[in-house]
Amino acid sequence: MNRQHSATGANATGVSPPLAVRRGGLARYVVAAALARTADGGAVVAVVLLVTSSGGAGTLAGVLGACITAPHLFGPFVARPLDLARDGRKVIAVACLLYAAALTAGVLTYATVPAPVTALLLAVAGTCGPLLTGGISSRLPAIAGPGLRTQRRAQGWDVATYGIGGTVGPSLVAALSGGTSPAVAALALAGGAGVAAGCVLLLPHAPAAVGRDRAAILKPGPTLVLVARTGPLRRTVYLTMIVALGVAALPITAVHMTEILGVGASTAAVLTAAYGLGNLTGSVAVMVAPLTGDPDLLMRRLALGVVIGLGLISASHSLVLSVAAYGVTGILNALFFAATLAARTEYAPAKVRGQVFIWVAALKITSGSAGTALAGSLTGLDVRLPLVLGITGITAAVLAATFDKRSATRLTGPA
Repeated sequence: MNRQHSATGANATGVSPPLAVRRGGLARYVVAAALARTADGGAVVAVVLLVTSSGGAGTLAGVLGACITAPHLFGPFVARPLDLARDGRKVIAVACLLYAAALTAGVLTYATVPAPVTALLLAVAGTCGPLLTGGISSRLPAIAGPGLRTQRRAQGWDVATYGIGGTVGPSLVAALSGGTSPAVAALALAGGAGVAAGCVLLLPHAPAAVGRDRAAILKPGPTLVLVARTGPLRRTVYLTMIVALGVAALPITAVHMTEILGVGASTAAVLTAAYGLGNLTGSVAVMVAPLTGDPDLLMRRLALGVVIGLGLISASHSLVLSVAAYGVTGILNALFFAATLAARTEYAPAKVRGQVFIWVAALKITSGSAGTALAGSLTGLDVRLPLVLGITGITAAVLAATFDKRSATRLTGPA
């Protein structure tokens, strides 16, 4: 327990900020994170609608949309400045502004400049995306304070902002696109990212952990090696990736399950909404009753919970049961995500915490994209095949993590 508390120190001096300051900082954090993640979550939908509504080819829409999402994989290579900076808020604020500017330029110049130019502008925005997701999350430990319970409650708020971004972003784009145009929707998202930059600068300042020893900050490659060699972080990475791959199939599966359930295709939106509502419910549950215990163990148990949720979806044969199963899976996945945030916070060395957060986020997004693509190809064979694959993969990952943990315990003794 002492190791966990020392890993979450509020600042470089070890002095915890007053309660009122922490609460005010957390409120500003939630606003900043929600705005940034709403922009990041809705941008790809806005870009795809922008292309298709103007008569562009579906292939072009997919390529330009990928320019927003694919660069997340390169997040770790732009994350090091976050650990090197004496004021990480400025790095994230600049990323928010650059995201807003690049997205705005890409939207306004679409169809007036060659497509590769638009793709390049959108790729610049996409490269900033990891700092709007994992980068902002790396600021949370210093804001929440050193207490384990307050850390876990704050992580519940963080999970909620991801849920808001993934739900409100696309919904806002759909609403504005219907009333005005996809370009206006994209510009609204860019404006939100710009406002997020100002909110980030209002967060409490946390002195950099690097101090004067800037050479001690690892580069992306060595940081990933460190993660691979550190048992709890290694398990965090592959459990996060496999669970992300499994649940990424849910939106695709929802569309095809409507045929089995004998309902209209539009009902798929009800299933995905139930999952999103469950995700937010799980976030609230963590705020009210923070997770307790070792994050390493929590991740494994909650990953098995996600397996149960996927099993319920696979076994459901009525709309009511399917909606309930999607909701339960959303709750369990939110709890699992909160456990992974706790693991990143408590196991990552302070001097590379920003890079660790972004490495895990980047690998999670990449795995989720692969899961979506895989589900799209497998549902043609059998609607439930992606769910079975997810159940099998997550179960195998939990067994591997359990064996990994026990092997480490035998070698080093109990923690």
